[in-house]
Amino acid sequence: MKILYYGGQKSGKSFLAERKALELANDIKPCYIATYDNSYNDIEMHARIETHREQREDRFLSIEEPLHPSHHIQTGGTYLIDCMSMWLLNTLEQPMETLIQEIESMCAKNAHIVFVLNDVSSGIIPIDTVSRKYVDRSGIVGQKLAALCDEVYQVKLGIPVRLK
Repeated sequence: MKILYYGGQKSGKSFLAERKALELANDIKPCYIATYDNSYNDIEMHARIETHREQREDRFLSIEEPLHPSHHIQTGGTYLIDCMSMWLLNTLEQPMETLIQEIESMCAKNAHIVFVLNDVSSGIIPIDTVSRKYVDRSGIVGQKLAALCDEVYQVKLGIPVRLK
């Protein structure tokens, strides 16, 4: 099963995705693939990461993978990828075709995968080139994930609304 949780910052999507991954894992510890690239040395992001670690306690096996989450997905396992938005930031200079191939590779594997993606498409068109590129890629990746996933949830205020 492939599931996407999609929503704004602090919408509750990671908490819901964690809960779903634990449910799918059937008492076997799922893997939490964290995509944040720690080389940015962002203190505020470190605090966010620590909050996520505390939230998931020791219920997950943690894997840090900023570029190739598909390399860690094994047949029959359960994985939470948090988050695809950070992965997009890490891969901003790669061709879009490479990103689509990575997503297709993950979704083709016989495993449970729960994806988390931020909604960044509800604002105005960004003024700078890099931000426009990021927002455009996020929209394309979101569409691809939504097409390939069995279930898609939009999360607002901690409430999941099933879209698919």
